[in-house]
Amino acid sequence: MNDHSSRTNGDSSADGAGPQQTFAATAFWRALPAGMRRRWWMFRPLDLIARHWPVFKKPRGVLVVRMDGIGDMVLFRRALDHYAEIFGVEKSEITVLGCESWEKLSAEVFDGYRVLAIDEHAFARRPFYRFRVSLWVRGLAPAVAVCDSYMRRALMADSLVWVSAAPRTVVSLPFVSERTRSEFGYYLSQVDEIIDTGPYPTHEIIRHFNFISALSGNTVKPETPSIQWRDQVPPTVDGEAYAVLNPGSNEPGRRWPLAGYAGLARRLLGLGLKVVFVGRPGEWSDGHETEGLAQEEGVIDLTGKTDLPGLLDLLNHARLVISNDTGPAHLSIALATPTVVIVGGGHFGSFVPYPAQASPANARFVFQEMECYHCFWRCHRRANKFQLFPCIGALTEDRVWHDCEILLGADVSEVPGSLAIEAPGEAVGEQAGHERPLT
Repeated sequence: MNDHSSRTNGDSSADGAGPQQTFAATAFWRALPAGMRRRWWMFRPLDLIARHWPVFKKPRGVLVVRMDGIGDMVLFRRALDHYAEIFGVEKSEITVLGCESWEKLSAEVFDGYRVLAIDEHAFARRPFYRFRVSLWVRGLAPAVAVCDSYMRRALMADSLVWVSAAPRTVVSLPFVSERTRSEFGYYLSQVDEIIDTGPYPTHEIIRHFNFISALSGNTVKPETPSIQWRDQVPPTVDGEAYAVLNPGSNEPGRRWPLAGYAGLARRLLGLGLKVVFVGRPGEWSDGHETEGLAQEEGVIDLTGKTDLPGLLDLLNHARLVISNDTGPAHLSIALATPTVVIVGGGHFGSFVPYPAQASPANARFVFQEMECYHCFWRCHRRANKFQLFPCIGALTEDRVWHDCEILLGADVSEVPGSLAIEAPGEAVGEQAGHERPLT
């Protein structure tokens, strides 16, 4: 491993790749680096011990570090299938180091690969848990360690690549802020190759395929997100046609108003579809906007009552899924279920909407573009962090329903007792809102 500097590779085969850059650091600076947060210093002694822990087996295989959420995992999944050929290994020799949040999906979604999951939150906060994980990763003795996440945290993803002490390390150029510049500089100066996958806001799907294009030396075209999953009909719906509504989000301001979801639910009930609400407990039934809805015939409240595999079963067999921009939306799209996603502008185009070359016909993205897009969810128009983001609040129920009609138009007439809908004369899979090409 290069202990002095690393070169950024802007391969011409990867669309949007930038010029070559060099990340250099002197031995003195790495001994006493400036600009580090207290947490980095707290972790440093044990991280150093783990990295230099003696391992006597021959380095073998590829370690792929994926310290990200469910949606990010879905966007990455198809690019992974090119790694075996690129690195000249069998699938079984590729270890995906992922998060506990999606561990229960790994047996089917990552069939043929080895998946190891950690509690990413504990790794970022608890020194002794972090030390155990770091020793474990060091003991894997990979020949190659890889991380191609753009929106990542140096103290998680980059430190895991570093602590593996793999003979070859390859990472993508991350999004770097002034706050994280020193931490990224420390780790990036010690990897062998850094691949620039494109400027912000290049979409994550495009980034993943730019990354493998640069590695392979050939252009690999972006592929539509897709995952394999079991064919198990959820028992709670008794084989009847239904729609799934997911009104929750980790960020309160990104939750489209419950009144809108309630209105959509009643429209779907009017078409003869059952309506299943999913998410965390209390995410939809505690507000006056949904008062009485839970008692209506055909409404099934499964909030807080499904595990992750059970949620995928529900998404997999639904006639329609309506969701905020969260992990379940990406899962639903990858399962080829008709899906309407309500989109804000915090980092518009980086994760949603999908780029035209990788957006499937079963996905619709509803948004209202504003001049304040790309605020990274630091909205100056909100009085507090619990207020709705204006770009989310600008979307009306009729606007979202329009896209639901398009996706339902092909098959809702098959629902017993339902009303047929004629889809408007526009191509399914186009984005709602202001159309413009995405990087």
